[in-house]
Amino acid sequence: PAGLGSGGDRVCFNLGRELYFYPGCCRRGSQRSIDLNKPIDKRIYKGTQPTCHDFNQFTAATETISLLVGFSAGQVQYLDLIKKDTSKLFNEERLIDKTKVTYLKWLPESESLFLASHASGHLYLYNVSHPCASAPPQYSLLKQGEGFSVYAAKSKAPRNPLAKWAVGEGPLNEFAFSPDGRHLACVSQDGCLRVFHFDSMLLRGLMKSYFGGLLCVCWSPDGRYVVTGGEDDLVTVWSFTEGRVVARGHGHKSWVNAVAFDPYTTRAEEVATAAGADGERSGEEEEEEEPEAAGTGSAGGAPLSPLPKAGSITYRFGSAGQDTQFCLWDLTEDVLYPGPVPRSRLDPAKVLGTALCPRIHEVPLLEPLVCKKIAQERLTVLLFLEDCIITACQEGLICTWARPGKAGISSQPGNSPSGTVV
Repeated sequence: PAGLGSGGDRVCFNLGRELYFYPGCCRRGSQRSIDLNKPIDKRIYKGTQPTCHDFNQFTAATETISLLVGFSAGQVQYLDLIKKDTSKLFNEERLIDKTKVTYLKWLPESESLFLASHASGHLYLYNVSHPCASAPPQYSLLKQGEGFSVYAAKSKAPRNPLAKWAVGEGPLNEFAFSPDGRHLACVSQDGCLRVFHFDSMLLRGLMKSYFGGLLCVCWSPDGRYVVTGGEDDLVTVWSFTEGRVVARGHGHKSWVNAVAFDPYTTRAEEVATAAGADGERSGEEEEEEEPEAAGTGSAGGAPLSPLPKAGSITYRFGSAGQDTQFCLWDLTEDVLYPGPVPRSRLDPAKVLGTALCPRIHEVPLLEPLVCKKIAQERLTVLLFLEDCIITACQEGLICTWARPGKAGISSQPGNSPSGTVV
């Protein structure tokens, strides 16, 4: 959590029925790794197991660290790692939802509100200060749109949940708030990315996977692009401002479980003003002002040059997959601004070949800068920190990888995966 200041990182990971908390290991100039013999806290659960968790970055301080933990039977636990006696359990009787909690997230800059998604495809809004109702909640329809419905809970007194979102078909696998906190991107097993304006509950964007479900999602640091990964073994880059797929990346040999932008190597600041103007232009203006060859050389699926031209916009993001491979990708200006693309509405009978799901040859196909097998089991976690990258795999192996030129973290010689295994 960022609010803890220098040297105050905390690491939480769940493995099977166990949940561990440790001091952080990845700080500028730090030579230490996590001491596995000295956890801050350890919990072993019976009858259900942790599936996801989230720290409240907004309230984190030396005297309080709020943590949410989701479980396979549908419950959500609220903990404070410092105030050990602070603990609440939501959906304890499973009256709200009986399916697995797939993802949890505190609302941006909120002390008490959080969202929990479930394998039922439902997303619930909770307030940690409110109790849950003693009977199954009753709802009234607030808003309905293409592939989603939003309901308000009926209650005379404040009760959880405050609201319910029914999104897509099948499990809602992951969601992410935009950097400004206004928009919510959701990915579902039905293969759709849906982007909502959270407060107004309006659908702002829609994209369909090339094949199968979408498993993970993240926003670029400036909120202009969304990247997804899923069962089509691809990473897909979708432009929020233009409402279209701008590129796909092919490097994994199995499902992509995690995607994340690297905010420390993304370089868009020096041209942010120009990029903002470009993003707002209409298709006709783009056709007149963009160079004629922009993006056309790579539209046929040919690999793009990994080296961006000087002064161009470069976004870097990573992906981790069930093939045990970690990939790094660069998004450059020639990919992001190729020219006008027609829009269309979702028609289940004809999606492939439309703007919702272009064919492989219709958008640039990225090749990874780096593609390396770094584990023996499928990868499940990817985090970019200032001095290191953290990955974790299904068997519970967590690795910290030193960035090039950062000597603060030791690495292992030889052919084995480098990094500090913790």
